[in-house]
Amino acid sequence: MIAELVSSALGLALYLNTLSADFCYDDSRAIKTNQDLLPETPWTHIFYNDFWGTLLTHSGSHKSYRPLCTLSFRLNHAIGGLNPWSYHLVNVLLHAAVTGLFTSFSKILLGDGYWTFMAGLMFASHPIHTEAVAGIVGRADVGASLFFLLSLLCYMKHCSTRGASARTWGWFLGTGLCAGCSMLWKEQGVTVLAVSAVYDVFVFHRLKMKQILPTIYKRKNLSLFLSISLLTFWGTSLLGARLYWMGNKPPSFSNSDNPAADSDSLLARTLTFFYLPTKNLWLLLCPDTLSFDWSMDAVPLLKTICDWRNLHTVAFYTGLLLLAYYGLKSPSVEGECNGKFVTNGKQNANGHSCHSEVEYRNSEIKPSFPSKVENGIKNNVSERTRLPSTENIVVLSLSLLIIPFVPATNLFFYVGFVIAERVLYIPSMGFCLLITVGARALYVKVQKRFLKSLIFYATATLIVFYGLKTAIRNGDWQNEEMLYRSGIKVNPAKAWGNLGNVLKSQSKISEAESAYRNALYYRSNMADMLYNLGLLLQENSRFAEALHYYKLAIGSRPTLASAYLNTGIILMNQGKTEEARRTFLKCSEIPDENLKDPHAHKSSVTSCLYNLGKLYHEQGHYEDALSVYKEAIQKMPRQFAPQSLYNMMGEAYMRLSKLPEAEHWYMESLRSKTDHIPAHLTYGKLLALTGRKSEAEKFFLKAIELDPTKGNCYMHYGQFLLEEARLIEAAEMAKKAAELDSTEFDVVFNAAHMLRQASLNEAAEKYYDLAAKLRPNMRQI
Repeated sequence: MIAELVSSALGLALYLNTLSADFCYDDSRAIKTNQDLLPETPWTHIFYNDFWGTLLTHSGSHKSYRPLCTLSFRLNHAIGGLNPWSYHLVNVLLHAAVTGLFTSFSKILLGDGYWTFMAGLMFASHPIHTEAVAGIVGRADVGASLFFLLSLLCYMKHCSTRGASARTWGWFLGTGLCAGCSMLWKEQGVTVLAVSAVYDVFVFHRLKMKQILPTIYKRKNLSLFLSISLLTFWGTSLLGARLYWMGNKPPSFSNSDNPAADSDSLLARTLTFFYLPTKNLWLLLCPDTLSFDWSMDAVPLLKTICDWRNLHTVAFYTGLLLLAYYGLKSPSVEGECNGKFVTNGKQNANGHSCHSEVEYRNSEIKPSFPSKVENGIKNNVSERTRLPSTENIVVLSLSLLIIPFVPATNLFFYVGFVIAERVLYIPSMGFCLLITVGARALYVKVQKRFLKSLIFYATATLIVFYGLKTAIRNGDWQNEEMLYRSGIKVNPAKAWGNLGNVLKSQSKISEAESAYRNALYYRSNMADMLYNLGLLLQENSRFAEALHYYKLAIGSRPTLASAYLNTGIILMNQGKTEEARRTFLKCSEIPDENLKDPHAHKSSVTSCLYNLGKLYHEQGHYEDALSVYKEAIQKMPRQFAPQSLYNMMGEAYMRLSKLPEAEHWYMESLRSKTDHIPAHLTYGKLLALTGRKSEAEKFFLKAIELDPTKGNCYMHYGQFLLEEARLIEAAEMAKKAAELDSTEFDVVFNAAHMLRQASLNEAAEKYYDLAAKLRPNMRQI
């Protein structure tokens, strides 16, 4: 228990500096903008939507079905809202729990000694875990790992009690349930069933490859065959249910997410896909260079046989085959246990019994772990747990390293990433176990005390370096600016682009523009970056340049609705109404099929229809405007803020003298947003028109109260007072409006007109002169 507690404590301590971190990168979409986390969204939606809140059967869904993880986010949201501290705390505690379970698992294999400590401390400190623990969305991997280990430990209990206790099938049930939960945290969790089968065959029963088929053929161990059959059945059932629930269709990704998958060259695809596991192993072995994103050109494609990286691929698979051969070769006479050399299976110095494999030479199948009852008589064997040999542990380590990684290899289906560090959280268990058992084997093999000390302290030093790297890397995850700056070396296009968004939010406009241009230097066809640069230019009144970049963005991605939206707004403001109308119409016709973020697309389409309706409204085509507004309401997604749309519906009905309908939509606008100022003003005008003067005045005053700095509010109230013949009060409101909005022609001109109505001619002339300066081409009245 001490090893588990110490390892968990280290895992906890190393990540305490993440508690002050903000939401970063994917956290925004999975948490901050995910409608499934909101209390008004029925919690059952979590089981029909993917990890990002998109309907699982939608063509644009990532098919990442992780409802238990999303449910944990929702609980976080219910308790602490959008305070990132509580989200990070849960991640850190989960990592500590997983570390403790992994150490307990290692103890079963390595015994109660310092090598178990080494395995647990290595897992606790490994830097590859920083993305999974410091990044909140990585909770899916950590949670899946928790149930992965619980499932595996249950199966180990099932094996040790099989035939000796009725509880054995209770442990098997636990295996199945935990495997299902692991899959519902993240897809790769289901691979624990395959790892369990490897454990049963190659570790618990210590079979070699050549013994498997004779065992099946001769039916020497029906209980083993039954357990493996049930694992296969349950795994197939889980995968079948998963495939059915996501609509029996694989996800689709953009070419930048996984360039190799989009390559036309079979050779490039093959060489690259074979190389990527090599790169992942190097990240486990030497996690010196880490990045928040490895997409686009972070790992260039291997296009020819002459690429020197193919040597890495050959070395990797050669080493893998050698390790597999070592673990599966014919049994040897000698073994070792927890660092103590043992011959012929005799008991080692620390009280554990090592099981000699000589007895298997005649293909006898005898489990290596606790005694079993046969024919009602207990075998005369040691009650102590027998530790598996190094070969057994190597096989299990390889299965832990490889099998959970298989879904990320593009072997069965293309994935939406090149490399994802958090995907290595579960495989790192196999890596840590493999390094530890390798160090232990060397420790046993060498005879000199100096060399033994060297091996031991080298392993300990590796753990120290891993811990230091983890603590430093956590600093990069403190906020998005630090994270994106740290990724410039690996993925400059993505890092500069995202950094531009951060700098823009900090009002560092020139730096943001420079960052966007740097991103486009590395990858000129990134539609999002072209759009973001256009948006920045538009917000700084550089409209011609903005239109240029919006056009490039649309050329790169013709379905980018937000680029059409802002293009139409600029054209409308420039008086190019026909071009604006065509742009808005084209945007409204773009389907949301196969789009990465259909919710954002629908919001842009709704905004396009809203602006098209405003265009018709300004042209006096109120019936057309109403038709477009109704279409916008039909297409409006849940997260769209509808108050302006509802208010404009009311305005159109007002123009058509359909006052009851107008009042209905004004009220709908105020229901959707009680402090919506335009709705207060327009509804106040309707109340005044229908003779409800006192109610109207309350709405005008409420609008002023909501924003005392908005001159338009005073102007509307002044017009109301003017109609009520309260001239002096109206004149005061007019002056206030003109002072607050002295650059707005309509406000200044109307203020002058109201002052003249109040017979304050000198003040009126002052504001007429100001209006003339604002629009010299307008003739003063």
